[in-house]
Amino acid sequence: MLVQKDFEKIYNDYRNQSEQQSSLEVRQEPLNGQEEIIAVRKNDSGEIIAFKTNTGRELDYITALEEAKSGKIAHIDVFHKYGREIIRSEPDGIIENNLSNLPIF
Repeated sequence: MLVQKDFEKIYNDYRNQSEQQSSLEVRQEPLNGQEEIIAVRKNDSGEIIAFKTNTGRELDYITALEEAKSGKIAHIDVFHKYGREIIRSEPDGIIENNLSNLPIF
């Protein structure tokens, strides 16, 4: 006998579990002395050009990129797009902590 699966329910359960896990992970302190991005600066086109960390440091894009690649900044990823390296927040399902949604400094 063929058993019908409720694909939507299974997916929603998966998403809920992921969101709960993400919120637990977000509450954890950065490890090994890593800093966190708490604010951004944007240019007139709305592109992020600088970052402020939880220690008060203000980093230009290139410095933040290098520190992210070396693991000095928590909760952000570096990936390749448009032929260059891009900084983005770790995908965790929480819109509020996306870099573009952080406060402006």
